[in-house]
Amino acid sequence: MTERPAVPVADRTLSDYAPGLVETHGPLEVTESEIVAFASSFDPHDMHVDPEAARRSPFGGLIASGWHTTALMMRLMVGGFLNQWASVASPGVDELRWLLPVRPGDLLRARFTVLSSRISASKPDRGLVRTRIEMLNQRDEVVMSQVMMNLVLRDLPPFA
Repeated sequence: MTERPAVPVADRTLSDYAPGLVETHGPLEVTESEIVAFASSFDPHDMHVDPEAARRSPFGGLIASGWHTTALMMRLMVGGFLNQWASVASPGVDELRWLLPVRPGDLLRARFTVLSSRISASKPDRGLVRTRIEMLNQRDEVVMSQVMMNLVLRDLPPFA
């Protein structure tokens, strides 16, 4: 599969998410203050919130919560890959993997690869798009991956 230009995100509907479409969005820089703030609210393990304690951990320093990395992926998905009016919902995620630690100063990009797209049998105004999503750091290492399903409309609503 090769990366290719796509229809602008504001104009996308189901037919624009054809299998084989590959896009990369980002980068986002991960900062120590964001790591600590996110984890303080949602995943308060010492390795995410206490730099001194994190130095004594198996990771040797502060690392982002996997849920923080997943939230950053969502920011890139909503900001550049999915049309906010055509994307109806997500019935779920498969194969979520946190493969490498994300550290302060890392630059993350999200690579989206459409695996399949089909019209819904029960609701023919929409379809299901399956996308492999990989978060890559500045060394092109995959730090997180998942397969996400999205329900996407076949036509944009009149108010979009």
